[in-house]
Amino acid sequence: MLKVQEIRELIKLVDQSNIDEFVYEHEGSKIKMKKKGNEAAVVQQIQPAVVQASAPAPQPVQSAAVEEPKAEAPAQVPAPQADAAEDLHKIVSPMVGTFYQSSSPDADAYVKAGSKVTKDSIVCIVEAMKLFNEIEAEVNGEIVEVLVKDGQLVEYGQPLFLVKPE
Repeated sequence: MLKVQEIRELIKLVDQSNIDEFVYEHEGSKIKMKKKGNEAAVVQQIQPAVVQASAPAPQPVQSAAVEEPKAEAPAQVPAPQADAAEDLHKIVSPMVGTFYQSSSPDADAYVKAGSKVTKDSIVCIVEAMKLFNEIEAEVNGEIVEVLVKDGQLVEYGQPLFLVKPE
């Protein structure tokens, strides 16, 4: 994985060159740089870490290797509402940053409640250290609820969306 200084150097080179877009992929991580007018924008796509017994999980870009929180088994028989909530998939933030529903302030939100998504659908952007990270749905289904507001600071592992899987 590239170090922050190497990414900065790439940004400078892309900014000074005639190319409009640059993509770098390595071990499940993807860095995409696009020019907008005279500015260079960096989009860093995080592939979700999938835990497998036979192979180590890929590390997300710009985050430490931390286990995702596990839901504890309830001691009592759950209420009917809890059963419905357990059927929903949570899309969580892979890092600390600022949540954005769209690619720019004047653009429509990527998704809203009721939107159909595929596992590759981009649902939002989390900005961390001036890098705009596209977050994917990870599952096919329908967005049930958006749990955070546009421009809100989010923590690592914080639920962003609830999705009803298909």
